[in-house]
Amino acid sequence: MPLACARHILVKTKEEAEMLKKKLANGADFASLAKKHSRCNSAKNGGDLGEFSPGTMLKPFDNVVFKKSILTVHGPVKTKFGFHLIETIYRH
Repeated sequence: MPLACARHILVKTKEEAEMLKKKLANGADFASLAKKHSRCNSAKNGGDLGEFSPGTMLKPFDNVVFKKSILTVHGPVKTKFGFHLIETIYRH
């Protein structure tokens, strides 16, 4: 079964996610932004979700982690929790 390691930033609005994505594109540190802005419990770990298999996360989240390019910030991705910026660290 495939496994992946990812980190994310979860915010309330698409606009906030897009603003943070611009900051990341300009060189801001992902972990620092996650600690400051993310509404997920993973914020204290810089948004790190650790390693997980398909089906652990919601479908829109899984689709990014298991199908899109790694080491690239994807999003905003909408789920019932809000809007995510997702970066897959590795997949195997």
